[in-house]
Amino acid sequence: MKNYILVPVLMIMLISCKSKTAIENPISTNTPVASTAVFFNAINKEADFQHLKINSKITAETGKFIPPLDATIYIEKNQKVWINMTAIFLNVGRGIATPEGIKGYEKLNKTYIESDFTYLNSLLNVDFIDFNAFQNLLLGKTFIPVNNKDFKLTKNAQGYVLTSVKNLSFQSNGDVSEYSATLSYNDQMDLENVALKKIDAPDELEVSYANWEKFENTALPKNVKIMIKGSKNSQIILENTKFDSSKMEAPYTVPNNYTKTEIK
Repeated sequence: MKNYILVPVLMIMLISCKSKTAIENPISTNTPVASTAVFFNAINKEADFQHLKINSKITAETGKFIPPLDATIYIEKNQKVWINMTAIFLNVGRGIATPEGIKGYEKLNKTYIESDFTYLNSLLNVDFIDFNAFQNLLLGKTFIPVNNKDFKLTKNAQGYVLTSVKNLSFQSNGDVSEYSATLSYNDQMDLENVALKKIDAPDELEVSYANWEKFENTALPKNVKIMIKGSKNSQIILENTKFDSSKMEAPYTVPNNYTKTEIK
């Protein structure tokens, strides 16, 4: 598949929002938290919006040249994530994700893709992304299952840290994969960093959020970074420049004479 068709799919992944919840002042460095109910209730709370439009500037580093992109990203919560991208004022691609899977096309080579989430998992070097996990990742919410049995919760001067005490197991197509995980949250319980490492493999995924901004009833990060490491390495940086809660049209139709790229 050409480089440009990878970008629309990857870029869909980069939006984030998170509702803030007041918490107590820092206790001490790396102090275990005795009562975890408030914390887990806060990080599992759904983001408070129905429609979200984000204007973004995107930089992708994949080992091949990809120009800086201007993107309009639109989310209808629990329904779809849509993105339209331009470079030097020219439309270069469009993508959409729904519970059924992902679709995207790029204009340079006139190709398109249609896939379930197997393709997205391959791009991220993971095995567990479905639509619910994908949407949580986009919203800056915890996108892997966490609980007080499999994780240790500690409090430090910067906020909260969740560290897996046993490997997380996921089954896909009959295969089982395991990961270790560390998640960091600030004092408002906004997700700041997720670091996942696959056991018995070099693959790692790290997602970071910074410069959170309150927009209406939702906290949104102005900066998002996704780092994919291992058998393939890439980095995607998203600078969110404007947020809007108005509903918009989000059309997706593959132009005539485009060639479908088979997913392998």
